Amino acid sequence: MQQQSHNIIKKTSSTSSQTQKKRVLSLFSGCGGMDIGFEGGFQCLKRCINTDLHPNWIKCENEKWVTVSDTNFETVFANDIRPDAKAAWVSYFQKRYKDANKIYHLGSIVDLVKRAKSGENIFPDNIDIVTGGFPCQDFSVAGKRQGFHSKKSHNGGTLETNEPSIENRGQLYMWMRDVITLVQPSIFIAENVKGLASLEDVKNIIEHDFASAADGGYLVIPARILHAANYGVPQSRERIIFYGFKRSALTADALIALTDLENYPNFDPYPIPTHNYSKIGTQLHPFVTCREMLDDLDEPDKATDISQTKYSKAKYLPHGQGNTEIKLDFISPTIRSEHHGNIEFRRLNKENGGTHEDELSKGLLQRRLTIRECARLQTFPDDYQFILPKTLENKSVSASDAYKIIGNAVPCILGYNIAQRLSENWNKYFN
Repeated sequence: MQQQSHNIIKKTSSTSSQTQKKRVLSLFSGCGGMDIGFEGGFQCLKRCINTDLHPNWIKCENEKWVTVSDTNFETVFANDIRPDAKAAWVSYFQKRYKDANKIYHLGSIVDLVKRAKSGENIFPDNIDIVTGGFPCQDFSVAGKRQGFHSKKSHNGGTLETNEPSIENRGQLYMWMRDVITLVQPSIFIAENVKGLASLEDVKNIIEHDFASAADGGYLVIPARILHAANYGVPQSRERIIFYGFKRSALTADALIALTDLENYPNFDPYPIPTHNYSKIGTQLHPFVTCREMLDDLDEPDKATDISQTKYSKAKYLPHGQGNTEIKLDFISPTIRSEHHGNIEFRRLNKENGGTHEDELSKGLLQRRLTIRECARLQTFPDDYQFILPKTLENKSVSASDAYKIIGNAVPCILGYNIAQRLSENWNKYFN
């Protein structure tokens, strides 16, 4: 039985204490994992939420699934260069915003900034928060790690020259900095892969560059690596998070505390771990496993959800990325922005080293993870549909597209933890 048919029966109070929602400008939005997390109000596995630490985070629930409470944030602008990501984002968010197609702006951030600097009215007014997961391929340990010297252009193509260029993919965070300078949010949050922190002194350079936004108007605290499994995501996914605060908007107490978080932990903007994957604490819940997240999904030949019927048919190879099966009673490997041959197996045959004997004994076949299974491991709600036909306004989304945009996303539950921590502390930070 799949999540679409869950009967949500119990209602609880929302965490919202502020009537006016804070306006979010989302950059490098992809298909919206961070945006969904920042807004809340989506369905997820109940085990993803630690109700001992956060009893008010659940709006309604049944035995296994919940709808999390709405947050104090709303997305008023989103942007990416991928037409498939926009199509998926709009399909989901149009249930919340009638003008979802106008909220999402397809195109390069470089071009948007240039147009804004030339006097065009590109970005909305009164932005409270800027979020952005600037492109990570050039910093990932799984890639060539070209970092600031990427050969890829800002629009996804290849640079025509070998000369250094601020318009290469590895320096797009600088254009995010320009957006921050233009819209002057109270806070910005930037995200990238863990590998960035071990690539020369890249982390320090990026912190310094972000701090120069608006002529040095932002206090950037030391970036920190978060492991998603410590926040209820059943996946081995580590991301580095940068926070910047507008100095002139901070309270006097916050200005002191944010430069000395060791002595003022209540001002720490990083979310408190909720699950005990790599953290220890008496109130932490056990980490969420793949089995818990996937065990109610029908096999693809019996599923009615089109995203559960689609999976890579790439053959098994004895070696190489993607040729292992997930461990059902553990977290999954990182869901990468890949397709077909690099997608992990839901199960392998015994001849290929498969270990899920209870499933194999029932005649279940060797296969890779479906689109829906990847989405669930990224904690996307089941009412987010990834396989979409072409419309007059947006392109179609194929299974290959879906694998890529899901793998690029911030897990929704991780985004929710980030948003709720910020919401709880908002009045401590800002006048």
